[in-house]
Amino acid sequence: MTFTEPHALFGGQVAAQALYAAGKTVPEGRLPHSLHGYFLRAGDTRRPTLFRIERDRDGSSFSARRVVAIQNGEVIFNMAASFSAPRPSPQGPSAQALPDGDATPPPAFPPVGGLPAWKSSRHASFEFRQAPSPHRISEKFWIKCLDPLPPVEEDPLFHAAVLTYISDIGTGLVAMETPGYHAASSVDHAVWFHRQAQMGDWVWVDLRPETVAGGRGWYTGAYYTPDGARVASLAQEMLFRKVLTT
Repeated sequence: MTFTEPHALFGGQVAAQALYAAGKTVPEGRLPHSLHGYFLRAGDTRRPTLFRIERDRDGSSFSARRVVAIQNGEVIFNMAASFSAPRPSPQGPSAQALPDGDATPPPAFPPVGGLPAWKSSRHASFEFRQAPSPHRISEKFWIKCLDPLPPVEEDPLFHAAVLTYISDIGTGLVAMETPGYHAASSVDHAVWFHRQAQMGDWVWVDLRPETVAGGRGWYTGAYYTPDGARVASLAQEMLFRKVLTT
């Protein structure tokens, strides 16, 4: 039987798998706080992916890993990721709580129930609720994983990997597209994990365009829980390419 897939291997899937593989090699209790990856070649959904992990360092507080994803003997993606254990608040009569807050308040979220539901054939495990937008796609949307997930208390690394997957969905550059030119393939990708995300619940995705130059566009983004906690931040660069018409 021949398997056919209309899309190249999704970059967010490779990044999520790379992060999860790296996270299984660090001391217990350490979770990702940042990753930086480069998409080097298009992956093939019909081929297996090999992940090679370099254990750069396990310090007293942080673990650093490098991951290379390989298909058919060629590197398609590489990643540097850092892991650490959450720091407990200091104890004692003179102790001060560790800072925890944001410089700006969370954006105003439209109610999930007030937006139409839709699913993507490419991301069949997720449901989306897009905010209204004048562009061809919205840069702001709710997303929720529909598949059963392990409790976040049992496998927080898995939930971080799911968040990594969705961090490559959509683009913040749609508002800067011009006739004939669209945001295309991802080039590099960075995610910072601030707080624990429960990926079996709705997550608000807020993507913002920043700049386009030299055939590349760069945008940033943030991910929020329904109660307004910022769980992660994103920065991504994408190619800008001419739209081919037939």
